[in-house]
Parts: sequence; C-alpha cells; structure tokens
Amino acid sequence: MNTPLQIPARTIMTPGPVEVDPRVLKAMSSSILGQFDPSFTSLMNETMEMLREVLQTSNHWAFPVDGTSRAGIEAMLCSVIEEGDKVLIPSFGRFGGLLTEIAERCGADVHLIHCEWGKVFEPNDVIKEMKRVNPKVVAMVHGDTSTGRVQPLKEIGYACREMGVLLLVDAVATVAGTEVKTDEWMIDGLITGTQKCISVPAGMAPLTYNDRIEKILLERKSIEKGLVSSEQQRLAQKDRRIQSNYLDLSQLQDYWSPARLNHHTEATTMLYGLHEGLRIILEEGLANRYDRHQKNEQALVAGLEAMGLSLFGDKASKLPTVTCVTIPEGINGDSVRSMLLDDFGIEIASSFGPLHGKIWRIGTMGYSCQQRNVLLTLAALEAVLLRHKAKLHVGEGVQAALDIYKQSEKVEA
Repeated sequence: MNTPLQIPARTIMTPGPVEVDPRVLKAMSSSILGQFDPSFTSLMNETMEMLREVLQTSNHWAFPVDGTSRAGIEAMLCSVIEEGDKVLIPSFGRFGGLLTEIAERCGADVHLIHCEWGKVFEPNDVIKEMKRVNPKVVAMVHGDTSTGRVQPLKEIGYACREMGVLLLVDAVATVAGTEVKTDEWMIDGLITGTQKCISVPAGMAPLTYNDRIEKILLERKSIEKGLVSSEQQRLAQKDRRIQSNYLDLSQLQDYWSPARLNHHTEATTMLYGLHEGLRIILEEGLANRYDRHQKNEQALVAGLEAMGLSLFGDKASKLPTVTCVTIPEGINGDSVRSMLLDDFGIEIASSFGPLHGKIWRIGTMGYSCQQRNVLLTLAALEAVLLRHKAKLHVGEGVQAALDIYKQSEKVEA
C-alpha cells in the first residue's frame, strides 16, 4: 500500500526555489473558481495592478504566463523575434546561454558576446557592440544566479531607445529582491519568476511589455488571422507568424484583456498564490524589502568572511540575492552540501559549467531571506566544514553576522 506523502522540513538557502510565506500556501488552498467567474477575473485584474507596482511600470500589459520562468522567457522571445532578426546577447553566465538557445530556435541571427564568469559588462562595451551589429533586439540577464552577478542596465536601456533597439530582460533573480526599474531603465520587455524573490511556488512567470512590443505582436497576429495576403508573405520571404500557440503573447493578452478570449485554462491556485505574494510584497514596501535583502546579504557575507572563507567574483557587481563562496582547497563541496542537508535540513546550491565543484551558491531571497535562516546556515556550515577538517576561524562567523544585525537595530532605532 502506498504510504502517505511525507515532506521533510527544510531551510532552503538556494538561489531558487525558496521558502514560501505561509500566507501564500494558505491562499493556494482556497476553493477552486471557474476561470470566467467574476470573482476570479477580479483577481486577475488585481494581480495585473499589483504587478505593475512591483515591476515599476505603467505598461498596460503585466500578467503571468503559466509555467516556470523559462516559459515566460520563451514567450517573450518567441513572440518578438522573427526568423533572420539580428539579436545581440551579452552573456556573463549560464542564463545568457539560455537566451541564446531560445533565440536560435526562433531563427534569429544571434550575435553573442561573452564576459568572464564572475564579472559583468561595462555598459559602453555593450553599446559599442550594438552600434557595430545594429540588432533588432538586445536580450540580457539582469541578475545571473550561476555567477552571482548583477548587470547595470540603465545606460544600455537608454542607448537601445535612442537606436530604436528593443531591450528584453531576464529579471528572474532580481524582481522583489533588489531594484528593478522597468520604465526608468527603458526596458521594453521584462520577465521574472515566482519561485525566487517573489517567494511563491514555481509555476508562473510574470512579465510586462510596452507598446513597442505590442505593435510587433499585433502585426504578427494579423498574419496569423490571414489579414495579410499570401503574396505579401511570399514577398517577405519568411513566415512571420508566432510559432508557439501556448506561449503566443498576442493570444495571451487577449485572455488577460476584458474580452477574456479563451486561450487556456488558468492555473487557478497558482494565481491565488501570486496574488497573495504580490500583496505581501506591497505591504512590506519595495524599499523596505530591498533593505531587508541587503541587510541579510551583509550579515551572511560578514559571517562567511569572518569564518575565513573567500567569496567568488567581482564585489562591485555582486548580486544582492545570491552569494557565491569559493570551496576551500581540499574540501569536497558535494559532501559538505549533503551533510548540510542530511544532518541540518539546510540546502545550499552548487554551480554550473566552469564553476561546478568550485563554488557554493547561497541564496537570500524572499521569505528565505531572514535573520534566523542566515544565522542557522552560518552555524551549520561551520560545523560541517570542521567535520571536513577545514581550517576556520572557529566561532567568528555567527558573531560577525550578529554584529551586522545589532548595528542595523541601532540605526533603525
């Protein structure tokens, strides 16, 4: 006979997924509503309004795509990029590679530039490449969790607008954890995910886009509806239709419009969770939320360094929601992670590609980003490293973190 579902208790300190506020879980256990029930469509409208606030935009279109954050990225790129379009992708980690793969599948003429992992691009270097390539789209990651770096976007956004280039941004790891100014930075299309700083279970990808992108969607939609003649299509020498049905933003925006044109069956309980998660963010206030993430990051960093561990990457471009730790020489990183999980119920992450086996990644995101979790992680990591015969400054890590918290309390008082 099958045994009942038993989920072990965990303290999740990875770069995603993260722990979920109990209020969100409670909201997700509510009764199911039909997708066209007025009570449910009201929730849809309220979710759009709150998303605009969190994403700091006046765009009309701000709604979630059902699926993890990758679904949102694919919806944005597949709906905007047409066969043969020049797309510039400045990549400084693993997720620049994801943008590249999706753009190539859309038939784009991809121009890829790389930055050493652990660093980010000087905005002027990206702008120079834009002038050389003259792309239709620049697609960039804002915060790449694989390297724990955050890319400045304001200057790039201004340059894109001046040159008539579309700027599409993966802000999955940054929204609701650090400043993301969609309109001020002149971002045309932005995608995030529920499972990181928004602190809702994985399963939705909120996004927003402006009228420059909507114009492209409507043009491609008219082709789909046969409003453009086959002769015009032949002269264009390519099929301009959006190839995906499920991830077609031109259809999804009809679903999220007052017309409620049927496209798919909405993920009801996921929307409950997103609605409550956004409400929690706005109750806390964006500025307060950014301060909380910064304070816990500072405490974690202070503790790690006081313990005698080294951080990976350029400090000037550190992502506030992810801290990358260099694995000490002679220490088996996977063994440390396993002991943390098995003996303490704490999960931290390894990394990818050239950094696999060289760093640990510790996330301080959303509901996981709290003093209790930081102190527990530091104490447990010290104990596990001592069992692995690492040379540490014993007892100093937690104390250094406590110093940060005490200083913060004095400032707040």
